[in-house]
Amino acid sequence: MSGHTVKQVARMSGVSVRTLHHYDEIGLLKPACVGANGYRYYAREELLRLQQVLFHRELGFSLEEIARVLDAPGFDRTAALRAHRAKLEAESRRYRRLVRTIDETLAALEEGAAKMEDKAMYRGFDPEKQASYEKELVETHGPEMQGHIDHAKRGMAGWRQADYDAMQAEAEAIEAGMAKALTDGLPVDASAVTALMRRQHAWVGKSWNRPAPAAAFKGLGEMYLADPRFRDRYDGRQAGLAEYMAAAMAAFADRELG
Repeated sequence: MSGHTVKQVARMSGVSVRTLHHYDEIGLLKPACVGANGYRYYAREELLRLQQVLFHRELGFSLEEIARVLDAPGFDRTAALRAHRAKLEAESRRYRRLVRTIDETLAALEEGAAKMEDKAMYRGFDPEKQASYEKELVETHGPEMQGHIDHAKRGMAGWRQADYDAMQAEAEAIEAGMAKALTDGLPVDASAVTALMRRQHAWVGKSWNRPAPAAAFKGLGEMYLADPRFRDRYDGRQAGLAEYMAAAMAAFADRELG
């Protein structure tokens, strides 16, 4: 049987076998054929489609949006690649600016360089994107959400870059731990999962500048599941992770916050 097996594609692409199976189940990426042994086999056309899926994921498309784009009549892969290149080049320029901002901040903190201008700490960030997120939250949850956003911002007012880096590292560690727990088949009330949820609750509390009550913590988990952007983020890491996160947060809230 010609073509690459699902395990070979997973090794080449960095996409987990479980996620490739999920893409097959939802019709986003079907194998070229399935052998008599039940193995999925992918040919060059499927590999190119997977590349498009990954490019669109990098640009923030949901899985549903990617399917609509790739399956639209007249989809032009070459034109899409050129568009991807233009967008990524723009992002590359922004990231280079962020790297310079980091270097300048490190010089100011570690090398005794001249005091860095306060506004220089934020060069390269996208204030319009952050503003759009906040606007969407207020529109979705009502005007009282603005008060919560302002309260969280006040809590972060004195943060240094190291504080942001530590929060990012903790979020990454929690997500990696939950992905492994899911892969290992642990129930959401397992002691290892509970320990991760305790860290998640502390992380949320630090982000919000207040402890998250049970209903709010459960609601956040439900948002991970309902919002395509969060769902794609978690499920892109490990198929089913968004649902697992939501269930674990709900179980933790009922057991320890209720």
